[in-house]
Amino acid sequence: MKETAGADLIVTDLTVEYTAGDYVVRPLDKFNLHAPDGSLVILLGPSGCGKTTLLSALAGILTPTSGTITHAGRTISGLTGKALTEHRRHGVGVVFQAFNLVPSLDATENVMAPMLAAGISSRDARARAVQLLDQVGLAERAHHHPGDMSGGQQQRVAIARALGLDPPLILADEPTAHLDYIQVETVLRIVRGLAHPGRVVVVATHDDRMIPLADQVVELVPRFVSEALAPQQQELDAGDVVFEQGDRGDRIYIIDKGSIEVVRNRGDGTEERLAVLAAGDYFGEMGPLFGLPRSATTRATEPSTITGYSVKDFRDKLGIERLGDIVSVAKQRV
Repeated sequence: MKETAGADLIVTDLTVEYTAGDYVVRPLDKFNLHAPDGSLVILLGPSGCGKTTLLSALAGILTPTSGTITHAGRTISGLTGKALTEHRRHGVGVVFQAFNLVPSLDATENVMAPMLAAGISSRDARARAVQLLDQVGLAERAHHHPGDMSGGQQQRVAIARALGLDPPLILADEPTAHLDYIQVETVLRIVRGLAHPGRVVVVATHDDRMIPLADQVVELVPRFVSEALAPQQQELDAGDVVFEQGDRGDRIYIIDKGSIEVVRNRGDGTEERLAVLAAGDYFGEMGPLFGLPRSATTRATEPSTITGYSVKDFRDKLGIERLGDIVSVAKQRV
């Protein structure tokens, strides 16, 4: 790929694919991103939408099925061997959701650890760690162990550790997930300050409080592609249940003839009828699309015929280009 000026991060047609049982799942399908040098990018979306998958690919932890990742003009998606090790060590710093601090080490020693692994002398690593802990407001906690610190303080130690080798790419996975309101404010200010010329910061979160800080917000929608499922037609008698509230499934259904009622079970054991669908209507799209349990029960109100499709086949049948567009034309979200 042609080299890019500065430290721009460019992701082109990135696809990550894996097999779950008999099905093919693509949390990322031809994903594209251009993050300019010095920018803070927020990846926003619910669990299962591909945020952590993308961070893993950017960090060189996961090898994408296809597509390219280029940072500062260097393609990192195909790195192997020593070049991959170099990228993981010097090219990227990762702030983990669960902090991942070593309990037996104090704050200074936790920050020093990756620098020592990279061959930096103990003296220089300690001096750098002290400087970074002061930068994140933890100079007075330098000799405290993780168990003696709050969640917000541990997260700040994790941020300092990620900065140890001054990487040009910082990745943070849900950095505010375990923090209370006061702790979040401090961490948000620090995260915003990490983005500057020569560095790109990418944060995966479901926390919309981070949106005002971002130079770019990328909303991700879960994409589950069950290619092994051939369309399946079912003949139903009146009263036959297609699926029950709380079930999980891989199919979206189109009514060929007859009618299907959608009911939700209340906490007191009674039912609430949400809709009665007729021939040509479809139902059950939200479960397969977002990997969620069914939110209602569906059953035939008369002899009926339905056909169940995988998300991919359903999209193709309706001529939908993007799986996320199913949501915008949805009739029943069950």
